[in-house]
Amino acid sequence: MPSQQDQYKQDAAEAAARIVENGMVVGLGSGTTAQRFLHALAGRLSRESLRIVGIASSDQTAALARELKIPLATFGDHSQIDLVVDGADEVVPGTLDLLKGHGGALLREKIVAASGRKMVIIVDESKIVERLGSRFSVPVEVVPFGWETTQKRLKDIGGNPSLRLAKNNAPFITDGGHYIMDCAFGPMEKPKEIAHHLDHVVGAVEHGLFLGFASEVYVAGSDGVKILRKART
Repeated sequence: MPSQQDQYKQDAAEAAARIVENGMVVGLGSGTTAQRFLHALAGRLSRESLRIVGIASSDQTAALARELKIPLATFGDHSQIDLVVDGADEVVPGTLDLLKGHGGALLREKIVAASGRKMVIIVDESKIVERLGSRFSVPVEVVPFGWETTQKRLKDIGGNPSLRLAKNNAPFITDGGHYIMDCAFGPMEKPKEIAHHLDHVVGAVEHGLFLGFASEVYVAGSDGVKILRKART
């Protein structure tokens, strides 16, 4: 039997699949909730005369899309994406700032997100937090060469970094061939400042703070699916 949380993820995924329109280029996120979106989207493709193409944010997502017969394209075919749908580890209401990357696809996810006209995030209600870093560390994708010095730089900015390991105790390798440092900053009062510091760490390729990317967040819970929009400032 699926858990209540699994059902919430399914509800959010199905709600997002309903907003995909004919002719769209769709950015396909990574992770368990994004996988549910792919299944819901594939269901629409099989039932309706819906013609779309997807750009996958990870090798795993691309493999599932092919299995589900979702047509795939590349950035060589389309430089801009109409709609990006992805999950998140943490979401702050109001700003819609996100923490992502615990599945290990943060660099490619951010490339896809940055290319989207609109980004919709799908989560269950457990992912809503007051401050980013409340439950998860911030993943930072780093170049393997000299990773020890990059780790020191991350430590110097208060990241308390640890190298992510795979099941065999070897370093976890991303699709891009990089390592990941999980940085425990704790709940962040000023995530923009931390993102700025991370952007300037030599050896760091990208980080999991997705600030200003999300257009809407579909939050599924006991009261159904609610849509969060960015608060006007």
